[in-house]
Amino acid sequence: MQDELTFGLLQMNPKWESPKANRESIRNRLKSLSPKVDAVILPEMFTTGFSMSPENFAEKMSGETVQWMQELVAEHQIALAGSLPILVQGTYKNRFLWVHPEGTLDFYDKRHLFGMGGEAAAYYPGANDGIIEFKGWQICLRICYDLRFPAWCRNRSDYDLLVFTANWPNPRIHAWDTLLQGRAIENMAYTIGVNRTGTDPNGNYYPGHSAAYDALGAKISVSAEDWIQVQLSAAHQAELRQKLPFLQDRDSFEME
Repeated sequence: MQDELTFGLLQMNPKWESPKANRESIRNRLKSLSPKVDAVILPEMFTTGFSMSPENFAEKMSGETVQWMQELVAEHQIALAGSLPILVQGTYKNRFLWVHPEGTLDFYDKRHLFGMGGEAAAYYPGANDGIIEFKGWQICLRICYDLRFPAWCRNRSDYDLLVFTANWPNPRIHAWDTLLQGRAIENMAYTIGVNRTGTDPNGNYYPGHSAAYDALGAKISVSAEDWIQVQLSAAHQAELRQKLPFLQDRDSFEME
């Protein structure tokens, strides 16, 4: 297990329903990426914004954006992750893709769809657990609204890092800040959240607030306009879990 991982969190204001323009913007921003970064996390639906028109923009796993992500990870020797609309056997998924430096893919399909925003009518919920392995770390992938459901995020001693990608608007940003910190504390795990910025055509303003917290809920990142760089230590987290073995007393339950 690699002891230290460095993440670049890219807050961005995606151009509405413009995959090509957003891909080009991200490509340009990666030119300023620190060579120490192991993985870059992008916001939810980074190619389109929070679009409820997947029939116009959803891609297959063999599509242009996945190929573009594979090109970028090869060029920069990083992992690249973020969600976008994906067409799967005639249904649309809000899929969190994790592309490894060698080009292989892992993914998580959003389980909790935001009904008030029309997502439940446009997309189909996922069922996979979203736990992947990267450089020896077990990483749990989640998307936006999943943050409100602690049972679905519960650490059963099977992950080291919890990652959320999001389009979380300003009126509820206090909830975003609080729940991110809470998920870190209750799961004794590093927790990262990457939120978008800017305003979409529906009048929703997104203030960013991308952040990372350690296993005791201490904030280990500073909000910024663009890049936020975070360094995580497996040894530090293991020491905290050994001194404070809260997870040993967790409840046992089954998810349906």
